Amino acid sequence: MNHPIRWLFFELLVRPLVLLVIGLNVRGHERLPDRGPAILVANHNSHLDTLVMMTLLPSRLLPKLRPVAAADYFLRNPLLAWFATRVIGILPIERGRGTNRDPLAGMVRALERDEILILFPEGSRGEPEQLQAFKKGVAHLVRRKPGVPVVPLYLHGLGKALPKGEALLVPFFCDVFVGEPLVWDSDSRGYMEKLERTMHELAAQGSFPTWH
Repeated sequence: MNHPIRWLFFELLVRPLVLLVIGLNVRGHERLPDRGPAILVANHNSHLDTLVMMTLLPSRLLPKLRPVAAADYFLRNPLLAWFATRVIGILPIERGRGTNRDPLAGMVRALERDEILILFPEGSRGEPEQLQAFKKGVAHLVRRKPGVPVVPLYLHGLGKALPKGEALLVPFFCDVFVGEPLVWDSDSRGYMEKLERTMHELAAQGSFPTWH
């Protein structure tokens, strides 16, 4: 995906916003993928999470970056749907028990096109710095594409810079911890336990005080 407005949006607005207004301290940057296919997974506290993760990778990879989000969240509004899919590059996924569609099919095809998916295993945004239980969709996806590296990231501070339900950005220095890529071990339950354990270990690296 290489829409010219997308490039202008990220290079002229998002990157300067992240670097100059928010500010990031990234630890383990060298563990990020330099090509696709790959999957980035992170905790989810803010609408900023996706944009920040996309700025962690070089500009040349922008056409390959595909954040994954539920289709029902934005497709009802035509303008929002256009912006989400054409500018942000979101890969919409149908969810719910009432559909006969394979919810993983679009993600599998994206990985076969050597794209880089951005996933939030918690599903919805939670409270700042409080990890929720992970859903098993990541394991089901990796089972079908076991050779694709899965890179865990822990994001700290974005839930304060732009909390859930708020529209006003508060400048707040944020941290990103990048873990080692995870390897599929043929066991979905064990894989998810390893992913959650890794995320908690990344969170502990910061030794941040509890927020109130």
